[in-house]
Amino acid sequence: MSDQPRRPRRPAKPYRRPEKDPVRILAFEALRAVDERDAYANLVLPPLLRKARENGGFEARDAALATELVYGTLRRQGTYDAIVAACVDRPLREVDPPVLDVLNLGAHQLLGTRIPAHAAVSATVELARVVLGDGRAKFVNAVLRRIAQDDLDGWLERVAPPYDEDPEDHLAVVHSHPRWVVSALWDSLGGGRAGVEELLRADNERPEVTLVARPGRATTTELLEEEAAVAGRWSPYAVRLTEGGEPGAVTAVAQGRAGVQDEGSQLVALALANAPVEGPDRMWLDGCAGPGGKAALLGALAAERGAVLLASEKQPHRAGLVAKALAGNPGPYQVVAADGTRPAWRPGSFDRVLVDVPCTGLGALRRRPEARWRRRPEDLDGFAPLQRGLLRTALESVRVGGVVGYATCSPHLAETRAVVADLLKQFPDADLLDARPLLPGVPELGEGPDVQLWPHLHGTDAMYLALIRRTG
Repeated sequence: MSDQPRRPRRPAKPYRRPEKDPVRILAFEALRAVDERDAYANLVLPPLLRKARENGGFEARDAALATELVYGTLRRQGTYDAIVAACVDRPLREVDPPVLDVLNLGAHQLLGTRIPAHAAVSATVELARVVLGDGRAKFVNAVLRRIAQDDLDGWLERVAPPYDEDPEDHLAVVHSHPRWVVSALWDSLGGGRAGVEELLRADNERPEVTLVARPGRATTTELLEEEAAVAGRWSPYAVRLTEGGEPGAVTAVAQGRAGVQDEGSQLVALALANAPVEGPDRMWLDGCAGPGGKAALLGALAAERGAVLLASEKQPHRAGLVAKALAGNPGPYQVVAADGTRPAWRPGSFDRVLVDVPCTGLGALRRRPEARWRRRPEDLDGFAPLQRGLLRTALESVRVGGVVGYATCSPHLAETRAVVADLLKQFPDADLLDARPLLPGVPELGEGPDVQLWPHLHGTDAMYLALIRRTG
């Protein structure tokens, strides 16, 4: 036995409770809702932010940071997944989804914001301690320290396949889109690499909030008095809020006299309203009216001409949203909950018909970034019969000499030109109108006669519009 005296044991470090950061906890809760409940961030985030403000101590800059963390993480999820996968010793599918959400939140702070690396790591590890526990927080800490060793460009050089070997896979990783979406968008553009990269880059930018002044109820002059408000690019009723802001705080929006509506959607409604018809112009139909944005604009335009709008929506709760959007319309209108493929009205009843059909939503990935990760190529087959059925009903519902507008918030050729081409074969007395002159001032509208808008060219969602006249 040794006679040497024992060294005294170091006193154990007292346990330190993790610091709760309300901004990052809120961002994590929003990401979990998107993942677990298939919720949309634009629906989940506002009530979470409102509750945080009501509880006190949550300022405007906190709300702005939480919003950036949620949307930035969702937009770049594919890229961050590839980087995290290179930093862990197991397949990514074996990482628990809540842990992956925390890691991606940390990756976005390190690679997609100006937050200093040490602050991004420490804040994310504290979040992990709160929501995951101390054990998994150590794993998060180790992974984030590996990620912090390089910047985004450096990581992309490591994890993205070379463009020359696999162009679509390269673009998918670099610009954070599923490969099949990259392929579909490239086909729709029909151009070279520059065009598709500009589009993919635009999909990852934060869109401005765009308002619409509903004719007869509000004016752009009134809306332009709002802070950081500028006129729209193309629609005479559009006003953009260049610094974000809370649309609900705008008086005209709160009163329903104005609304939030992408300029592409406004242009679709305006083009249909201004398309030349032969004969009377008294009855208009919105055959897929929910949630009511286009119906509200069409209803106001119809009222100016003494026409009546019938707004039809299959889902009763969405029909309720349409009724709310149209409430206070200066002219007569009617809202019905009806299946647009089994109409309750007689054929040939309308002078103008709009069908903005359900679709994959690939044209609105700026606003709903999580949609790109949810959609699958097989979803196209699910939408195809409905899209064709709704356009068929629209063509049957319009009278000879009247006009149908077929619109979708998707540029995928299977949801746009393919649908229109199929229905024109079934209706030999229907002809495409040139829609381009009905979007005055809007550049780069292609060869026509239909129109495809693009985020990178027009600053709008990727709305598609075909105008069809029944010749009889």
